[in-house]
Amino acid sequence: MKRFAAFVVGAVFGLTLSWSGMTNPDVLRDGLLFRDAYLMLFFASALGTAFIGMRVLKVLQAKALLTGEPVSWTTVKPERRHVVGSVLFGIGWAVADVCPGPIAAQLGQGVPWALATLVGLVGGLVLFSRRSAVTSG
Repeated sequence: MKRFAAFVVGAVFGLTLSWSGMTNPDVLRDGLLFRDAYLMLFFASALGTAFIGMRVLKVLQAKALLTGEPVSWTTVKPERRHVVGSVLFGIGWAVADVCPGPIAAQLGQGVPWALATLVGLVGGLVLFSRRSAVTSG
């Protein structure tokens, strides 16, 4: 059930990104270069929707559909690793014209460099997991 739910949520996410134009490298590049406000407006609407949605879920004391756990969030003070990760994420996004979210949708749409971006993403995940294994064990 969890895998099916993950598939459905992922498919809806990919379709939404594709429908909104967020898989188009030109749209992303223009947004990152502040030539077009569409990307920032998209982010603002997502942030506003999430903020309101989480507040409503908290007031209603909602529980997660698959786990039954209360819906909640935590706040942590940013650390150096968060800043470094954010900078690396931003550099990768600027170089590849895509963040990790729409890579699968770009592959499906035939964006030429999506496969190279996916290889870079997987490489970063492997490096991160190896580093985490060394530092935790």
